[in-house]
Amino acid sequence: MSLVRVIPLGGVGEIGKNCTIVEQGDDIVVIDCGLSFPTEEMLGVDIVIPDFTYLIENKHRIRGIFITHAHEDHVGGLPYLLPHVDCPLFVTEFTHALVRGKLDEKIPQTKVTYKIFKPGDTLEAGSLSVESVRVTHSIPETCCMAVRTVHGIVFFTADFKFDFTPVDSKLTDITRIGELGNEGVLLLLSDSTNVERQGWGPSERQVTAGLQNVFATAKGRILLTTFASNIHRMQQVFDVAAESGRKVAAVGRRMEQNLDICERMGYVKIPKGIRVGLADMKMYQDNQLAILTTGSQGEPMSALVQMSKGTYGRLQIRQGDTLIYSARPIPGNEGAIWRTINRLFRQGCNVIYDSPTPIHVSGHAYQEELKMMLNLTKPFYVAPVHGEPRHQHVYNEMAMEMGYPEHRVFTLSDGDALCITETSAEIKPDAIPYGRVLVDNSGIPGVSDEVLRDRFNIANDGMIVVTIVMDMEKGEIIADPILQSKGLHGPADMLDYTFDLLCDALQALSREELKDVGRVRADAAEVVKRAIQKKAQQRPLVLPVVIEV
Repeated sequence: MSLVRVIPLGGVGEIGKNCTIVEQGDDIVVIDCGLSFPTEEMLGVDIVIPDFTYLIENKHRIRGIFITHAHEDHVGGLPYLLPHVDCPLFVTEFTHALVRGKLDEKIPQTKVTYKIFKPGDTLEAGSLSVESVRVTHSIPETCCMAVRTVHGIVFFTADFKFDFTPVDSKLTDITRIGELGNEGVLLLLSDSTNVERQGWGPSERQVTAGLQNVFATAKGRILLTTFASNIHRMQQVFDVAAESGRKVAAVGRRMEQNLDICERMGYVKIPKGIRVGLADMKMYQDNQLAILTTGSQGEPMSALVQMSKGTYGRLQIRQGDTLIYSARPIPGNEGAIWRTINRLFRQGCNVIYDSPTPIHVSGHAYQEELKMMLNLTKPFYVAPVHGEPRHQHVYNEMAMEMGYPEHRVFTLSDGDALCITETSAEIKPDAIPYGRVLVDNSGIPGVSDEVLRDRFNIANDGMIVVTIVMDMEKGEIIADPILQSKGLHGPADMLDYTFDLLCDALQALSREELKDVGRVRADAAEVVKRAIQKKAQQRPLVLPVVIEV
């Protein structure tokens, strides 16, 4: 009996690092390869990617990686997977333009084989085929992916909404989605991010009115922060700026790069004379300027965050500036965002982060849109993705209220294999290696839990270096131990108390025990840890160093 397995490596029970395997016989296709952002306890970590162990071990079976759209949570893992596998990367022309530059920075150009497709194309992948279907989202050329298997279509909605007045006028191909539903959708893997929001999501075009209100009333410069990939939002800023007589500059490396690419390819149509460089801004009054900037998620090195701290050399906040926060916080980033906003207020900048007339709308479907997708595709099995457990729960409740029996509605977790035969489907938990892989500023994947634990200890309780000088042949301590602390706070006599206990412990060791370097290090660390905990209720990182002479 032929078996189809659908295995998420990321993106279920969580927001981000979307990556799903569809496996049939000797053939594997991969849908998306994304990243997520670290939580606050992941000190020093820049990004989180899926564990690609299974894909690397089975690289000879991968027939292609298919990208639904160019957001980081769907493409950000590519630089860490592609060096280890040899398969085509299927992308639209727009997605190719955005990811090519990032990949070229980390991977030799000859290593990546790009296959450019247009929405609506059907792509062969061994015994499987993948049909792309245009859908509206907050970035151009987003595509659902319909993977044809021996038992029917596995349909990935990607991130989507049903926007009937999109900024680029390119509508979701509802007709084709309905035709695929009639052909036979075996499994629907649906976006569930906004399932808790009732009704229909507002159109992206509604943001124009919100921007017009701000542009009409702001006395000084207007700054707008959004995702660097939110091309439709950028288009609206240029259009409204042209209406109101303002010039537009862009700051932030990724924002500037994406804007250059989109302007060159025609995805952003900038009215003549509206875009200016930072150096040209001095030629205009403050009320004649608007600025697009990165930093909507409080990223430490982004242009906006540096401006809020007064450390951005290219541009400074001025009294009377207005910032439009045109984004939605990614869970976990709220603290950094509010700190940035508060610093901007202190500098005299008026920050607009909420408005009766929308200054931001979501790119994800609300509940009625999710129901419409279910009705169009008419799947036999249903599984929500791109959502946390609460989103999965609400989505599954919604599906069952629509008549889907409980045994055909699945709650997947990363690493699960949804095994589908001609007559049944069941989840086999933890079917393959899975998990999170942490990447810090070194760019090398694999920051370990031990490293995080040490960073956590240092950040919270500081560290102590214990230096002991010994004659190993004689088994003698030559001088008093030295205690050096960093980031440690406690009673004034804490180190003296610790020093005395350490000296007593070392003197209690026999000559043979002192010849055992490992024993000396372990005993010294243990004594110091206990002393500090007793005296200050802290657990610093203790680093014992034995110098042998």
